[in-house]
Parts: sequence; C-alpha cells; structure tokens
Amino acid sequence: MLRKYEEYEVQTIFDEQQDHYQLLYVGWRGNKRDFGCILHLDIKDGKIWIQHDGTEIGIPNQLVEMGVPKQDIILAFHEPYIRQFTEFGS
Repeated sequence: MLRKYEEYEVQTIFDEQQDHYQLLYVGWRGNKRDFGCILHLDIKDGKIWIQHDGTEIGIPNQLVEMGVPKQDIILAFHEPYIRQFTEFGS
C-alpha cells in the first residue's frame, strides 16, 4: 500500500545541547501505524555525522552545495573501514 501524504505528519527533534537532530514521519498506512526516521544528523568535534539519510536528494551533497567542506561530513551510516574510500571525511 502506498503512503498518502495527508495521512502523515513530519516531526523534527532537535537536541541542541548534545547536537542530535532528526526528521521523522509519523502516520498511518491503512490501519497500521507507520513511523520512521527520514534524517538523523549529529555534530561531533565540529563535524557533521550523517547517521541516516533517507532523503531522495542526498543530504551530503546538499551540505557541500551549502559550503560545508567534504572532510567535515562523516557518512556514519557506512562502517568506519569503508568511510576512507568515500570522498567525504572518515
């Protein structure tokens, strides 16, 4: 069953003290509750750690377009060994 936009709410969770940021969807798919993470970012040691990117546009490239250096973007959804082979920070 496809998701209908009007059955969903997008929520943001900002923990500015510990620098955790999430974008979530909450709603119903037919008669079943549906919930999930769209985007999860953390800021650690001055770098942006992308824990989850469920967007179509790709948040890492959007951040680069906004002027964030690639070495300051960590693709945390990849295991640490793999990160060295990406064009982003490790």
